[in-house]
Order: sequence, then structure tokens, then C-alpha cells
Amino acid sequence: MTMTAPVPATPAPAKNAVSAKPGPFTVETVLEVKHYTDRLFSFRLTRPAAFRFRSGEFVMIGLPKEDGKPLLRAYSIASPFWDEALDFYSIKVADGPLTSRLQHIQPGDEVLLGRKPTGTLVLDALKPGKRLYMISTGTGIAPFASLIRDPETYEKFDEVILTHTCRQLDELTYGEELVAATKQDELIGEMAREKLVHFTSVTRDDGPVKGRVTDMIRSGELATRLGVPALDPTVDRVMICGSEGLLKDVKQICLDANFIEGSNAAPADFVIEKAFVSTD
Repeated sequence: MTMTAPVPATPAPAKNAVSAKPGPFTVETVLEVKHYTDRLFSFRLTRPAAFRFRSGEFVMIGLPKEDGKPLLRAYSIASPFWDEALDFYSIKVADGPLTSRLQHIQPGDEVLLGRKPTGTLVLDALKPGKRLYMISTGTGIAPFASLIRDPETYEKFDEVILTHTCRQLDELTYGEELVAATKQDELIGEMAREKLVHFTSVTRDDGPVKGRVTDMIRSGELATRLGVPALDPTVDRVMICGSEGLLKDVKQICLDANFIEGSNAAPADFVIEKAFVSTD
């Protein structure tokens, strides 16, 4: 299925203008901001007409420092490649150099956007398979928010399993709303309803499922709950994004099961997004 990105929406007048010289980024306008908890929020930016990316990639986002120089951090793009604007999902860190300021943006404000998206959490970095696992914690669900709304994901895999583990129940809201909207989407809703499975768990609150996804993979509980066989490199493909501990643990689980790590240059069985920002 071939699509081209539509012309982005006309930006509203900026309230807090960003002064930036031509360089490796553009100045974009904030269209929407939504706060989920005191730790999590999402925001939507205008999309430059020339900006192209593959679902699952990340880009640099930032604000100017007091000296005028840009303060940039890597953020996974949460919108699909065909969307007219760009969505991002972020944590809030009270003393974080960037998020302590970024969490206060409002519609009409301006934000710096890098010109060159990149990343390894893309379909091109995986070999063909039957079942795709997207393993995430916290805001690590962001690149998968892009991928589960890409028709190619469902064209390449018979089953797409998105797991999301957070500390508290209210931190699952973003993913729950995302999956619900995806299954009702005019473009990919039918494919998502047929192939997308959403599995959630919490580690601190009491919920329907409590525990770390890594423990559930090792014990076989995840496979049992999902009604699928244990991880098998001949048919399964895995994408991982989240905390440093998650990346390390799931990578080792995959290696122990004889999965081979893939990349854009050498597609294989599993991929990790090492540039994901989880501390600021």
C-alpha cells in the first residue's frame, strides 16, 4: 500500500516564539497537548511539508537554552508516517534539562524539530515472520503507536502483539486509548481488529495483571495468557523499547532463544531502540 504524507495543517500564531537560525532542525508549532498523569503527557506538532520518516523512527526534539543554543533530545515519533502532524509521548522530569520545560508547552508555542529521523525500530530491520512482538515499558510505547497504525505492519505479520508494562494503572491510559482508536480507524481498523493484541501489566498497583513482562516471558506466563507458543526465532520477530533494564533483559531472553539482533543494514529477528529517552 503506497501513501504520501498530506500537507501539514496551517500552524496557529506562536505565543512563545523560538528564535532559531537555519540548521539541522525546523521550528514547529504545538497543535495539541494532553496530560495523562503528573508524569506523562503527549503533544502534537505541525509537520514540515518535506519531512519524511518510517513508522517507528525517532527524531530530535528541543527548545533553545538561555544562551540561544538548542537543547535537543531523541523522541520516538508516535504518529504513523501518513499523518498530517507529528505526535510525541513524553515523561515529565521535574529537574530534567528539557522535560522540566517541555511539559509546560501550550498550543501555539514553538518547538525545535530535527530534520533527519532515524532509528532501528522499523520493519525494514526485521526478516519476514509470522508473529510480531512489540515489548514496551512506560513511554517506550511511542514508536509502537506509530507502527500499529501502519498498514505494512499487518501486511507483513499474521499477528501483532503489543505489550505495555507500567508502574501504575493510570499510566496505561495512553496505550489503551491508542489501541481502541486504532481498531476503529477507517484506514487500518479492520486489520487491527483481526491481528492486533494488546497485553498490559503493572508493577506497583494491583491490576488484572501484575508483574514485569520479562518475568512473564521467562516463566512462560505471557505465552500462556496470550495462547501462543514460546518465542521461536523461525516465526517470531521482536521489537523492544523502554527502560534500560527492559532492553537488557529482553535482549538476553532473545539471545538465549537463538534470536539474532537486526539492523537497517542487516535485517534479522529482533531490534532494540537504544536512543530512546527514558530519564529526561
